Amino acid sequence: MSRNRPWTAADLPDLSGKIIVITGGNSGIGFQAAREFAHKGAQVVLACRNVEKAQAAAAQIERGHPQAAVQTLQLDLADLKSVRDFARAFHARYRRLDVLCNNAGVMALPYRKTADGFEMQFGTNHLGHFALTGLLLDLLLGTGGARVVTTSSSAHRMGYMRFDDLQSERDYWEWLAYGQSKLANLLFAFELQRKADRAGVRLISAACHPGYAATNLQSAGPRMRGFWPMEWAMEFANLMFAQSAAKGALPMLYAAAAPEVEGGDYIGPDGLGELRGHPIKVSCSSAARDAASAARLWELSEELTGVRYSFGA
Repeated sequence: MSRNRPWTAADLPDLSGKIIVITGGNSGIGFQAAREFAHKGAQVVLACRNVEKAQAAAAQIERGHPQAAVQTLQLDLADLKSVRDFARAFHARYRRLDVLCNNAGVMALPYRKTADGFEMQFGTNHLGHFALTGLLLDLLLGTGGARVVTTSSSAHRMGYMRFDDLQSERDYWEWLAYGQSKLANLLFAFELQRKADRAGVRLISAACHPGYAATNLQSAGPRMRGFWPMEWAMEFANLMFAQSAAKGALPMLYAAAAPEVEGGDYIGPDGLGELRGHPIKVSCSSAARDAASAARLWELSEELTGVRYSFGA
């Protein structure tokens, strides 16, 4: 990537006629990305667990840009029935899908299980998006040149795939589970590209991370524990040290629309420690590029979700 100046949202190309789905698009970096996509002419679908919050977010985007086209559909990534319901509803409304942003996530929660009995972070951050992408794959492949953008985190570097205890049933540490889920995001994104390449289909699967962006993600875990000092500390750190959610959304925007992005790219901020800055291609851990682990995770994910990918014509 060679540029005379840093890439910003102003560099987004015209997106008229494009259909873009963003999971968790009602707040944080998802909302910021949705707003920029809509302002550039895309038809944006906010896929969110809370429909009322999604509708409020859509209305806010449309107030700022009356020509914006923003729709909402209910999606709970922690419930595979909801994922399937979303996919059916989306198929009923749309005949193409240009960009799927697998953005929603949870971080460092007390031990919880999804509706299907998966550990909440692994189930939501990875398995929910794995199932969603597979159920929308026909539209992505039918569109041609479509993109799947999966949001990971620098925390993937502290994660490792505990294939003998994926659901953290033997022991649970919330940050280790979060790191595993974010590593799983990268393994999925890169394996999706490998499979698309082997099948000879036009699909770009890229990943991104927002750096340290001020969102409500950091304080959710302490709030669930009722541990207000940590919740306050997280909010204070966001205020003092984090970049804005709008800046945190830039890697997602870049991965979704910049013409120079290639399959298998990982996009993050260009600042010190990748904590803040403008989007560039960044490196990841060697574990994230481990093709054998990615293939094993893929097979297990198909078994756990019941969603099988088909790359046929």
